[in-house]
Amino acid sequence: MTVSLALAAAASAVAALALAVALVLWRRLTKLEQRQAVVLAGGRHDLLEFAVALQGRIDDVSRAVSEVAAGLSRVDRRVDGAITNTAVVRYDAYEGTGGQQSASVALLDAHRTGTVVTAIQGRDYARIYVKELDRGRASVALSPEEQEAVERAMAR
Repeated sequence: MTVSLALAAAASAVAALALAVALVLWRRLTKLEQRQAVVLAGGRHDLLEFAVALQGRIDDVSRAVSEVAAGLSRVDRRVDGAITNTAVVRYDAYEGTGGQQSASVALLDAHRTGTVVTAIQGRDYARIYVKELDRGRASVALSPEEQEAVERAMAR
């Protein structure tokens, strides 16, 4: 009977130890679930579902960023082709006229392409000249005043 009593005592001790280990593991699992709930903002999902949902959101943000970048590229092309650089140079075309009534106006885009308009004012007449520029090159020679207007426009 002593052997069976010793065997029963040993089995009880092993069962008590297994119960203690189970309680420790259950406590750790409870803490892990609490931490997971904090990460998931109180939701009832597991981390794998959360990671899959997060990846979907990241993919959505990535697509949105690509669309914004493409739109910005289109806007950049439109702005580069718009008249953004302007300047006016006023001067006296003829000696003795005074008042700086003549003027050259440069209307250019970011690539030095555009138009230079010059109005020469005399005592009895006015003349208007229009010259095109393509990437800074004019088909007709620019006067010093027109060249100054172009340089001022591109300096801004």
